[in-house]
Amino acid sequence: MLSILPIPAFRDNYIWLAHDGQDAFVVDPGDAAPVQAHLAELGLRLSAILITHHHPDHVGGISTLLAKWACPVYGPASEDIPGRSHALREGDTLELSAPAARMRILELPGHTLGHIAYVGEGHAFVGDTLFAGGCGRLFEGTPAQMLDSLDKLSELPAATRVYCAHEYTLANLRFALAVEGDNPALAARLQHATRLREQGLPTVPSTIGEEITTNPFLRSRVQSVAAAASRHAQGNLSTPEAVFAEVRRWKDGF
Repeated sequence: MLSILPIPAFRDNYIWLAHDGQDAFVVDPGDAAPVQAHLAELGLRLSAILITHHHPDHVGGISTLLAKWACPVYGPASEDIPGRSHALREGDTLELSAPAARMRILELPGHTLGHIAYVGEGHAFVGDTLFAGGCGRLFEGTPAQMLDSLDKLSELPAATRVYCAHEYTLANLRFALAVEGDNPALAARLQHATRLREQGLPTVPSTIGEEITTNPFLRSRVQSVAAAASRHAQGNLSTPEAVFAEVRRWKDGF
């Protein structure tokens, strides 16, 4: 059984550390220093580095970690990942022996064109594609690509735990209420997340089920979200892609 914990980095990043009490892997180590500190505090060996996409706040610590730990670096095949030893594509399976973990790879273009996620054993490390209550900005991909990627994640079992890479939850949920203010599950989620942050606690991981019921970016086919997007666009939006694109534009300027 893996223990998974968030390592805060920079202003609002999370580096995920998974371990079995002896060996560990990390996901998206943008900064090596807090990773090294946690490994030392817990007495762990770093056995693997997993990367979801190429942005500096996700890969910046790789070289420093490799200088101390001779471990493989897994990352998307179609992106330039420093130190990458294993290039991964949709349908590949990643098997680690220490700590023991088996995950399949999903390609999730949208935030970047080569973005991937690691999914298995009830966990999904999703980088900057799906956030708690939100989704990543479209720096490289199209609305259609991101909608397809989010649809792919929404098909995972509802209990799947979603490990995203930023603490954006309160801002995301406030926006979500602007879109769908009569969603009681959303209002309750914002109250709970606010209490967590007031205690200095992370709001993540969430679950796929929780995202499906409260995240407007996974609800483009829900009438209330489509109606709100159409009002914001001042015109009828007739497809889920058009709804998603408008909600993403709306959030970008919120």
